[in-house]
Amino acid sequence: MPLNSYHIIESTLREGEQFIGANFTRDDKIRIARALDAFGAEYLELTSPLASPGSMADLKAITRLGLHARILTHIRCRIEDAKIALDTGVDGLDVVIGTSSQLRQFSHGMSIEQIIELAEEVLTWIRKQAPDIELRFSTEDSFRSEEKELLQVYLAVDKLGVVDRFGVADTVGIATPTDVSRLVGTLRRLTTADIEFHGHNDSGSAIANAFAALEAGATHIDTTVLGIGERNGITSLGGFIARMYTYDREQTRSKYRLELLRDIELMVADMVGVDIPFNNPITGFSAFTHKAGIHAKAILNSPDTYEALNPADFGLTRYLSIAHKLTGWNAVKARAEQLGLQLSPEQIKALTRHIKALADERSLTLDDVDELLYHWAEETTDASPQPMVA
Repeated sequence: MPLNSYHIIESTLREGEQFIGANFTRDDKIRIARALDAFGAEYLELTSPLASPGSMADLKAITRLGLHARILTHIRCRIEDAKIALDTGVDGLDVVIGTSSQLRQFSHGMSIEQIIELAEEVLTWIRKQAPDIELRFSTEDSFRSEEKELLQVYLAVDKLGVVDRFGVADTVGIATPTDVSRLVGTLRRLTTADIEFHGHNDSGSAIANAFAALEAGATHIDTTVLGIGERNGITSLGGFIARMYTYDREQTRSKYRLELLRDIELMVADMVGVDIPFNNPITGFSAFTHKAGIHAKAILNSPDTYEALNPADFGLTRYLSIAHKLTGWNAVKARAEQLGLQLSPEQIKALTRHIKALADERSLTLDDVDELLYHWAEETTDASPQPMVA
């Protein structure tokens, strides 16, 4: 199906707060909320107001900011929780209850029949109290739940006609894209509400699983900045954006202010005390770095030969690495031109061979290569300049 109507539920202020290094102040939360709103995230999900007095005050403060994004909070399937959450002025409630045998035995202790009875009571009560609020019902640990029991819960809730959206959660990160596609596709066929996917990254499949959910009919995807969250987190905002950009560049560019992504990630990374990984999608320091000579030649002729993402769309630039034994003469020539140096093709090729030979002996830097380029350019009286040891 065409993926032309999806929404990001940005959960840095809920799931992200569960990251081991996260201890956001109210000012931090407001900065994050404003930044994600400016980026274009359609929803911001915040920690339950029952978590602490500060969480309650933070939630109320952000609901009063007048953001374009809709503000959600995540609560247990309890009327007591819903009463408190409704008083905060949020735009939506995300109600959740565990359905796997592990959570039923060791968390809340309820049977499937009791879960259904409780969900019917709570969700119907919420809808009566707040006819216009956006209401989501999600199972927790969906992919370790028995499919028959899981569908029993969803179908019972669907019959109520009170929820806007169903959530499915890969709570411990065990699902494969095939698993996600099957479950989401089944819910799409059997129920009438929108579908939200929340995927943890314990086995490295969160981004792939999020995309599989969309392909199968999901409408909402949960993300956090840098993927932070419980354990090693969930689908990262940047990774999801990279996936959607390669699927439909123009739609992604029109939906979100991509040039803001790097600053958002740097801000959150600083707040939680981590570095952005070198291989982070889009913003990792090597994301647009090209090293192999054959790659560099093609990139100089047409960047899309080895780039599915255009760095300029994200306010970034590409970098051709030339101080190594894999360098090619096209990259060395491009660097000489950047420096405004005039070298003949023969000189460029000879210098490239010299750089390779030096790099076999020791590590080089760009300054080393630049020094060589300047030295060879100065040898105007000798058609075959003597190599200079950098």
